Amino acid sequence: MRYADGPATSSETHVDATPATVWTLVADIGTPARFSPELQRVEWLDGADAAVPGALFAGHNKNPDIGEWTTTSRIVEVAEERVLAWDVVDPDGRFGAPAPAATAEPLCHWRFELSAADGGTLLRHSVRVGPAPSGLSSYIAQAPEKEGEIIAGRLAALRGGIEATLAGIKELAEAR
Repeated sequence: MRYADGPATSSETHVDATPATVWTLVADIGTPARFSPELQRVEWLDGADAAVPGALFAGHNKNPDIGEWTTTSRIVEVAEERVLAWDVVDPDGRFGAPAPAATAEPLCHWRFELSAADGGTLLRHSVRVGPAPSGLSSYIAQAPEKEGEIIAGRLAALRGGIEATLAGIKELAEAR
């Protein structure tokens, strides 16, 4: 497994609620922070207040092994009741203002996909790391012979967050 190849992980769950109900939770960028063990809070940037293509938001993260950091993300795809996707484009504000161009390579790409299924919604959540260098890249640079192991460990942690987020969304949506 190599960082340059864009390694990814995902998970999915069936939610006993309509895509419209699930969408209200997915389209709220604050929802993942309610359940993720790493993402602590989010905030819209530059006057944005909704998930529309080009909107920027900050993600404040904390991990016992990595520490604390803030990222800037850009909404890159919105298809109501079907897809919400964003790219992490700026770790720790290193690019400063203004935010990186929309064409900048992402550090990672996050995605929710919804589809009607079995009287409810199939909800899939995924992440692909790279291709731009990230904090993960610095760990790999320190031990290039362990690149696969480092990536596998990080993907496992990210998948744990994905599964916690899916479980939380499922619980909220089914309670409505």
